[in-house]
Amino acid sequence: MVWILIDDIGYGATTGFGGLIETPHIDSLANQGLRYTNFHTCAFSAPTRAALLTGRNQHSVHFGFFASTSYNTPGYDGYLPFEKATVAEILRENGYSTFALGKYHLTHPSDASGSGPFNRWPTGRGFDHYFGYKPSVASDDQFHPSLYRDTQIEPADPKGRPVNELLANEAIKFISDQKESDPEKPFFLYYASGAGHAPHQVSQEWRDKYKGKFDKGWDWYRKEVFERQKKLGVIPANTKFAPANTDLKQWDSLSDGEKKLFARYMENYAGFISETDHEIGRIVDYLKQIGQLDNTLIAVMVGDNGAEGAGGPNGRFNNRVDGETPEQTLQRDIANIDKLGTDQSKPLYPSGWAAATNTPFRYYKGNPCYEGGTHDPLILFYPNKITDKGGIRNQYSYINDILPTTIELVGAQVPNVINGYKQEPIEGVSLAYSIDKENKNAPEQHTIQYHEMTGSYAIYKDGWKLSFANGIAKRSEDINKKYLYNTKEDYNEVNDLSAKYPEKVKELTDLFDKEALKYNVYPLKNKWEVKNKGKIISRRQKTQTTNSK
Repeated sequence: MVWILIDDIGYGATTGFGGLIETPHIDSLANQGLRYTNFHTCAFSAPTRAALLTGRNQHSVHFGFFASTSYNTPGYDGYLPFEKATVAEILRENGYSTFALGKYHLTHPSDASGSGPFNRWPTGRGFDHYFGYKPSVASDDQFHPSLYRDTQIEPADPKGRPVNELLANEAIKFISDQKESDPEKPFFLYYASGAGHAPHQVSQEWRDKYKGKFDKGWDWYRKEVFERQKKLGVIPANTKFAPANTDLKQWDSLSDGEKKLFARYMENYAGFISETDHEIGRIVDYLKQIGQLDNTLIAVMVGDNGAEGAGGPNGRFNNRVDGETPEQTLQRDIANIDKLGTDQSKPLYPSGWAAATNTPFRYYKGNPCYEGGTHDPLILFYPNKITDKGGIRNQYSYINDILPTTIELVGAQVPNVINGYKQEPIEGVSLAYSIDKENKNAPEQHTIQYHEMTGSYAIYKDGWKLSFANGIAKRSEDINKKYLYNTKEDYNEVNDLSAKYPEKVKELTDLFDKEALKYNVYPLKNKWEVKNKGKIISRRQKTQTTNSK
């Protein structure tokens, strides 16, 4: 069994979902398996990973945000409870070998030193072996990383190979060693390489693969991909082309120097993702070589959230020099364009490309209100059980559904007690009901789901979605207004129906309250206000402050 999680990538990035970044190995898995077009993640990395690995809602396992000493309430303190076991702990109890590679991002910083304690490192939460970044961090340099083996820092690679290659090598070695020592024992591989989180660094051969392919710009990209998505069937035929995000520059308004630099940013990012796909392909090919592929369930989550818009209008080449104006930074970046993507840069592309790769949705990673922050592709591949090769499924699903889906499909059991801790219920919903071809249009079973991030929130129920930015800029057109969408008829949230259906607004507002209280979402925490004053807010920010009950 293999779980693959890709970082910071939009719904419209990869070719398998209509994008222009070539991912032939991931596409092959989709063409032999199932594409889920209504799959959702949290708006940020660590909450998504917490929900994925435990099968629970992110606040329910204390990851409403990142693990930080700034947050000490149950929904946000960043300590995964042992009463809510990880998939690795569950599968180990079912006789599996368990491996994790790449990015973990769930160990609290206070527990992440080399002196321990190690019970909250991956190897303390059910993984036999771990090879990847320091388990408290979100990313690292792709050419000069600090990597850990189990709980100890690994010596630098003498050949200077990039992280993607090193991780794929270890994945293959883990599987090889296990099959050599116990061929009949099942294994679980969690492969989360951290690509394409910034810094977007990749070798020149991968950058050059896309030379000139994005010169027409992000406005062209959105329109081109939108039409491809319709033809591919991964968005409904009646989907409307959404208006551009209000923070974006039009491509045609840019100078020649800006166009050249910004196109290079996207060439570099696309190369990074294609390199990632290549290394995933090596792992899949190895499984085929050893005769294990047909009997292996592979779940590919193409994104732990939407595309990252924090690069701003000009992108981020390196840190700005003190006293330098944005225009001076831009001109310096243009002059150093050939260093972009090398180890002399720490690139993050401009927000125009984030918006484009989020097609057909709006806004970015970090935004729980709009689908651009939370709507990602999901692929399920399992030759021995999936007969509808290349099938498309449109039922609503959430990141915490992957664990119960996996458990059901492989016939595992969740023990009542794991490592001495009585287990609390799984909160996700298995997607196994939708696997068979005759059930492709079965009614969705995950019918209610809240979203929340740094004080903004949304609630989904039976196709209806209510969103509220809660006073935070760049979360919606009007930061003090609630927006209501019928996503069954309006896939990418173009038509606000809040004025037309006030009773539905009230129903969903009350439902969010109920879900928030149930899963430790309250008291909401506005990241920016916590940073300044430690202020805790409720959804009724303008009129009251929720206590911490």
